[in-house]
Amino acid sequence: MCKLNLRLNLVVHMGEIFELGMVICFGISWPLSVYKSYKARTTLGKSLIFELFIWIGYVSAITGKLTTQNITYVFFFYILNIVMVSIDICLYFRNRRLDRLAGRIS
Repeated sequence: MCKLNLRLNLVVHMGEIFELGMVICFGISWPLSVYKSYKARTTLGKSLIFELFIWIGYVSAITGKLTTQNITYVFFFYILNIVMVSIDICLYFRNRRLDRLAGRIS
């Protein structure tokens, strides 16, 4: 019974480690995307729908962590990532306005 408990704990911790790895990889990607959006000053090549789906995914993950009261160190990265996605969405609207002013879109 003790070995089974140890194995189950190891599996749970491995799951958290893999979840953390995924969130960190996304966490590295979002600041780069925000920087690119800020510098590009255009919406060309960006998809608002894609970013909204990512945002909804983070809201779902955060809600899941809160409802199950399974708040671990990974939760901090979910919050950080949703902030980055939110900034990128705001930049999308700024850049769309700049595109209209420049006559790139109607």
